[in-house]
Amino acid sequence: MSVSAPADAGWRKHLPVINAFMRYGILIIIGFMMLYPLFWMIGGSFKNNQEIFSSIGFIPKEPTLDGFKKGWETSTEYTFATYLINTMKIVVPKVIVTVISSVIVAYGFARFAIPGRKLLFALLMATVLLPKSVLLIPQYLMFREFGWLDTYLPLIAPQAFAVEGFFVFMIIQFMRSLPMEMEEAAVMDGCNSFQVLTLVVAPVILPAIISVALFQFMWSMNDFLQPLIYLSSVEKYPVALALKMSIDVTEATSWNEILAMSTIALAPSLILFFVAQRYFVEGITSGAVKG
Repeated sequence: MSVSAPADAGWRKHLPVINAFMRYGILIIIGFMMLYPLFWMIGGSFKNNQEIFSSIGFIPKEPTLDGFKKGWETSTEYTFATYLINTMKIVVPKVIVTVISSVIVAYGFARFAIPGRKLLFALLMATVLLPKSVLLIPQYLMFREFGWLDTYLPLIAPQAFAVEGFFVFMIIQFMRSLPMEMEEAAVMDGCNSFQVLTLVVAPVILPAIISVALFQFMWSMNDFLQPLIYLSSVEKYPVALALKMSIDVTEATSWNEILAMSTIALAPSLILFFVAQRYFVEGITSGAVKG
């Protein structure tokens, strides 16, 4: 008894280290499994077609830049730069309009006792649960009557009316956590409602605004269905349609070119996320906890 007790004490003192080792080890393994498709895509962009399907590893045996060179030229009369620029023509104004409209509508719900506010808020939340596919035909017919087909307007203009209920809800939750005294002091100093929103509230809810902008940026970059419906000219296609077109028009698909262009298309979202990561996490957690 007197011999085994010191041995047990020696083993137990290492227990926190063992627990930490197992915890972080499991997290690293799961994280690697989740990121493996991304690593494989990036590695595959530096392989040739034969090597892509002959090895499951993501490190290329004979790295080559042919996928980037040929993929950038594309199989159409336009280079991949044209499709990237087209994507930015859609994404940038869409993000700006979404942020402005969502903040204004959220401020109205959070701070003004307008008649029927609860009913309107319930309708707003109902739109969050509404499948977007049920609106495709009515919206297409409406935009056709407007003469907006084959333009970027159907992809951007609806965002001016705060159609993304999830963003409005997230900003409302953030605004409800702010003290009213700060806005009342601004009103006593002579600010009107617009000045209170732009000069006092907006700087405080910047993490929520950045979260909205990041979400909309990534969703718009990945959007395939709406550009497919409303755009018919190849010269106006965004990246998502360009990648799909590369698969369709070639007899033997050059997967290394597609993977290379997918890696380039992914870069803006990754860069923007890591630059604004701190604000993004703060905006998500604040909206989820407070309220």
